[in-house]
Amino acid sequence: MPLRSRITGTGSYAPANILTNLDLEKKVDTSDEWITGRTGIKERRIVKGDTQTTSDLCLEASKRALQAADAKPGEIDLIIVATMSGDMPMPSTASLLQRKLHAKNAAAFDLNAACSGFLYGLSVADNFIKGGTFRKILLVGSEVMSKFIDWQDRSTCVLFGDGAGAVVLESARGPRGIVSTHLFSDGNLWDFICLPGGGSQYPPSHKTIKEKMHFIKMKGNETFKIAVRTLEKLVIDTLKKNNVKPSELAMLIPHQANLRIIKATAERLNLPMNKVAVNLDRYGNTSSASIPIALDEVVREGRIKKDDYILLEAFGAGLTWASALIKW
Repeated sequence: MPLRSRITGTGSYAPANILTNLDLEKKVDTSDEWITGRTGIKERRIVKGDTQTTSDLCLEASKRALQAADAKPGEIDLIIVATMSGDMPMPSTASLLQRKLHAKNAAAFDLNAACSGFLYGLSVADNFIKGGTFRKILLVGSEVMSKFIDWQDRSTCVLFGDGAGAVVLESARGPRGIVSTHLFSDGNLWDFICLPGGGSQYPPSHKTIKEKMHFIKMKGNETFKIAVRTLEKLVIDTLKKNNVKPSELAMLIPHQANLRIIKATAERLNLPMNKVAVNLDRYGNTSSASIPIALDEVVREGRIKKDDYILLEAFGAGLTWASALIKW
């Protein structure tokens, strides 16, 4: 039987602090009705001040994933953290997580594909395991988006939240596991979603701070239109390449960015919404953390059974988009 990578444990964590749409009405010129109607978001989790970092959220989600997999930190060969909001530019958040976990035998690195980051990381981990380089990998998607939001920009501050999700992947024989992953990007559209300040092009300065270049910038309407078209094609192509019919799917786990996009993708597959994981009403868009958080929730709720087909898909800055088909 072929060597596959199989998810053996999931975990997630979100800060206790809840920011509702009604709270945002007091900060910016917006309304609960507008936010809910445009996005489906009702509330999001936000870290408090400087007391919680991205690696802290990683740690809590990782502990829960390791416990679910009945694995110890010392058994992990590799740690991958998908994030665009790491603790610092250097070292990697994955290295900081390795220290906090006491995972002394693990290599560690970060990966940034924004909202598609977890699926990019899943593909990398899958290929490492199939190639025999590593046998047990901890993959985490974690974001503290609230630190990179202009809380006076009503077009973006209503969208994002903080959180982390993690999975343990192990090598296994048999038909169950990750069936295929599919990664795409179009750098020509980089400015549709971006955070221009802080890198080598625009290093921190009085000018970048004054012009708010360290906050997320987004062309919302243009991004929405491309995301709908791209994701509809992506999910159909992923299933066709694996000779799996939409009716055979037990669960669609989409990136949690916008309820209208999620519903459009489900309609394209002719899937009822009870077969679609939706939690953005409670968490908002947590970027790379959204898919592993949703996955952990449906696993713990018993909504996925052995041998079920599940489809994961995401779209984000880069622009990037990605999918993964898994036989659970």
